[in-house]
Amino acid sequence: MIKKHVTPTKLLWVDLEMTGLDAENDVILEVAAEITDFNFTTLASYEACVRQPKEVVVDRMQKNTWWQDYPANRDEFVLKLDQGIPSDQVEQDLIALIKEHFGDEPAILAGNSIHNDRNFIKHWWPQLDLKLHYRMLDVSSFKILMQGKYAREFEKKEVHRAFDDIQASIAELQDYLEWFKENGS
Repeated sequence: MIKKHVTPTKLLWVDLEMTGLDAENDVILEVAAEITDFNFTTLASYEACVRQPKEVVVDRMQKNTWWQDYPANRDEFVLKLDQGIPSDQVEQDLIALIKEHFGDEPAILAGNSIHNDRNFIKHWWPQLDLKLHYRMLDVSSFKILMQGKYAREFEKKEVHRAFDDIQASIAELQDYLEWFKENGS
């Protein structure tokens, strides 16, 4: 049983790259996880390409027009499919990472639009989902606040690779927190 009333000391930044946004029908292609403290110091990290059947991936990519805008990513993912780690092993690796670095502390997911990554985790990696706190730190919420209330835009590259996206999410949150510190809002 996860102790949900423990004050968190770390964050579990996660980003998934998938064939689309439908957890029921799309599959996970890549995962990156980074554990930081609240000063955003990296304590541990993990990256993996997830082995998936090539025909499933190609079919899903053809049905999702988003992939047409990222042909280099699409081609690279397709080439790496048979080199990936089986999905169940990736789940076990992530559980081991959480156990090692969080112990009894609940792991709070952090990232941009992390709710969708959580949907995929719930569907494809249910044992991992059981190790996560029900609360999440979604940088997208800060983005909405900063854009709507303060007309502040954070510029980040559209890379759509798991590790790069985590780094961008951390930098974005740091930027917003620094802005609040400087502006006293």
